[in-house]
Amino acid sequence: MFRSLAVYCGSSAGHDGKYVALAREVGGLLAGRGIRLVYGGGGVGMMGAAADGALAAGGAVTGVIPVFLDTRELKHAGVSDMRVVATMHQRKELMVAESEGFVALPGGFGTLDELFEVLTWSQLAIHACPVGILNVDGFFDGLLMTLDAMVARGFLRAEDRGRVVAAETAEALLEAMEGWQAPSSLKFTLAR
Repeated sequence: MFRSLAVYCGSSAGHDGKYVALAREVGGLLAGRGIRLVYGGGGVGMMGAAADGALAAGGAVTGVIPVFLDTRELKHAGVSDMRVVATMHQRKELMVAESEGFVALPGGFGTLDELFEVLTWSQLAIHACPVGILNVDGFFDGLLMTLDAMVARGFLRAEDRGRVVAAETAEALLEAMEGWQAPSSLKFTLAR
């Protein structure tokens, strides 16, 4: 069972209210399972909704926001454990350090940046935590097909493709992540 999970998602709400509802549902689900939500600290869009869902269900929330986004993303006023860092890189580092797994919800460039960084760190054995994609309504179908094409064309090992799990519901994703085993073979052997 996880004690904390990082959730990566949009600071935008998207065009369909179902995405904000999804983020709120995920926050509430984590809180209901006693899992601390670690997220980007914003009070708007899907980020704000995830925090709102966790807080409304009595959950613990840690926000991590860089100082230059503190006002642009309107830091969530209800999150008492808010960490303000200097850079985006420090934000990502601290979110990884505070989390036992990582979940990507629909979002944009920032969501994909965070997702691929934790996948790369997994491949390099910097962490051995599960990485999940909540593929609601096929939002990430194209991305998952691209990962499969990377394997088929020899740019990604099948073992490394297995570093990311996907599911269509939050409950199924958490179950898959709880059962995930880190690949035992590494792409690179680190010389000493």
